[in-house]
Amino acid sequence: MAARDEGAWHEGRARGMDPPALRRSEWGQDGAKSRAEMAADMVTEFAARVAAGTRLGTKDELRARCGVSVGTFNETLRLLQTRGVVTVQRGPGGGLFAAEQTPMARLAQSVLALDSAQDDVAEALRIRNALEPLLWQDALWHGSPADIKDLRALLARMEEAAGSEDAEQFVRANWHLHARVADITPSALLRSLYVNLLDLVERHAQAVLPQDGVPLGPYLRDRCGLHVELVDALENRDEKSVVRLLRVHDTVRAEEVG
Repeated sequence: MAARDEGAWHEGRARGMDPPALRRSEWGQDGAKSRAEMAADMVTEFAARVAAGTRLGTKDELRARCGVSVGTFNETLRLLQTRGVVTVQRGPGGGLFAAEQTPMARLAQSVLALDSAQDDVAEALRIRNALEPLLWQDALWHGSPADIKDLRALLARMEEAAGSEDAEQFVRANWHLHARVADITPSALLRSLYVNLLDLVERHAQAVLPQDGVPLGPYLRDRCGLHVELVDALENRDEKSVVRLLRVHDTVRAEEVG
């Protein structure tokens, strides 16, 4: 890495970019970010100062500079790739490289520019729901047995959280399930836009709120059952059931991200 670029990197580190870890309940409050997001912002700032194609370092080098764990940096790398900030090359001389800012990357950045105002989050949820049929349709025809196996594992996490009435863990597993469905689509544009909207909603979600008078436990189990049916329909290539179930799925209220 060039000395000038190394200096730019340490200039970012000098700004105090490694705060104490946040509890998830604190995400989205007063603009607070997770460590993975902080690390992604740090790498993004550095990548913006160098030419496209510049080698930023290996995964381990960047992780060490960000001062985060392996698991946290894996999430950071997912964010960076989704946002079109870096590309990854394998083998000798490989590592992470600054990506060219394509129209897709600029579109992702425009989503990230939205703030935590309730109107922005509700609008992101509305658009995300509008993209759901496209994602599940692609998953219907492109999903592999390995994809279905991964989705089943995430469903098991949802079922466990529903059984213990842990709304926070249920929401987390639910979003991971939807992000995994997005991984199946061959459309990079659809995947990038959807996952960035999903990230925006996730950052500012506070709770899962059933309709008035509905106990939390039955509500979570009902939502979990709906997703089990959706994955069953994917595995069976049952397009009619997927369409029917998505109509039910998208009745989720904007209040659930309030």
